[in-house]
Amino acid sequence: MKRIRLEPSTADANQGELFQCDDGERPQMLLEEQGSIVDYWPNFLSRSSDWFASLEAEIPWQQHHVRLFGRELAAPRLSSWHGDRGASYRYSGTRYEPQPWTPTLARIRAQLERELGVGFNAVLANRYKDGNDAMGWHCDDEPELGSEPVIASISLGASRDFQLKRKLRGRAVINLALADRSLLIMRGHCQRDWLHGLPRRKGVTQARINLTFRLIEVMLDL
Repeated sequence: MKRIRLEPSTADANQGELFQCDDGERPQMLLEEQGSIVDYWPNFLSRSSDWFASLEAEIPWQQHHVRLFGRELAAPRLSSWHGDRGASYRYSGTRYEPQPWTPTLARIRAQLERELGVGFNAVLANRYKDGNDAMGWHCDDEPELGSEPVIASISLGASRDFQLKRKLRGRAVINLALADRSLLIMRGHCQRDWLHGLPRRKGVTQARINLTFRLIEVMLDL
């Protein structure tokens, strides 16, 4: 039995270049510290498509479960894992096999790869019904993501606060309201040195969809 590693053909190892968007906007650098880089690109997706409604209809949303302090709890959001063949992902003790790419997810992936020059083979879709749904402090440092992953995070729907803090001496918090159709990019040592999260916000009454695109190391048995 031979094992091979698959890489998307569009992948580009150069993470330093972020290209100009069609409407002339450029990403804003939020953080550049000791090899950790976070960029924010407002209006990354055009207004010409109803991205939110399309994803609502296409994605088979499920209630995933997380393990905290030895207890299995329902995650405060709906989720769905999509990707290329073999792009499985382990989170909170559970391995998820990828659902096929939906037409809208495939369109967004193509735009990301074209604009950023980075390949992606999987995406985690999360749906937050309102401000009561949230994501606690965490980092995307699973081994299959590699040592310096590029995480491209698309926001659709309600604006929600996104927070960052250092893993060590992490009292100071960077806060950013992620707007509809925006893109947040985390790269370099960001997952090694920083935590991020989406806190509860009681005043938010509308839903939000978040798409985090990643490059998973894929191993297939032949």
